[in-house]
Amino acid sequence: MQLRGLGIRRGERWLVRGLTADLPRGAFVAVVGPSGVGKSSFLASVAGLLAPAEGEVVVRCAQDGPHRPDDAEIQRCTGFVFQHNLLVPTATVLDNTLAGRLGRYPAWRTLFGLPGADRRAAYRILCDLGLGANVHRWSCQTSGGEQQRTAVARALLQEPDLYLADEPVSNLDAYLTGRVLGLLRNETREHGRTVLCVLHNADLVERFADLVLSFDPADPANWKLREVRR
Repeated sequence: MQLRGLGIRRGERWLVRGLTADLPRGAFVAVVGPSGVGKSSFLASVAGLLAPAEGEVVVRCAQDGPHRPDDAEIQRCTGFVFQHNLLVPTATVLDNTLAGRLGRYPAWRTLFGLPGADRRAAYRILCDLGLGANVHRWSCQTSGGEQQRTAVARALLQEPDLYLADEPVSNLDAYLTGRVLGLLRNETREHGRTVLCVLHNADLVERFADLVLSFDPADPANWKLREVRR
């Protein structure tokens, strides 16, 4: 993924300016900085949900050419774990997870449910995330941490080339935090997928990330990209 002179603004306030970097395929990139500095806005710009004020983002999907966030093709190869999860409250945990596969089929094909192979894959991921006992519960009947893991499961089932995870472990204890971030890191190691993940815990950054992209609230142009050395 290439960031070319990216500038993001909220109203009259610049959040980031001049962000130019090549983020390699298969890297776990931690996005850090204090609250309100623009981390979520940065992920939204990468996903095409927020138009940058200047510059551009170029994402190269596997076996495809480069795409910009205004290209519909980027939606197919990007999995987003939103800060507020965006689950369907009256759908089951399993059905919310299966939404990660909807983009693979025409709408008519999903009217009678997805194939058994997709359902089995979703169940395996939910079990990996400790949600095997909740698959038939409505998401509104589950806790905040369970809903957060359901949103992660939905993204994992999608198998995108690029994961954008906005504080995906904010409601989880230490064990489940390690489980979720370990699964995301495994996506980079085993499948060459790229992860951009907003994190606030410095220990987690050093433990899981390959690269760290940090933003400075005092100077939007003072962003930094560094490698994590172990």
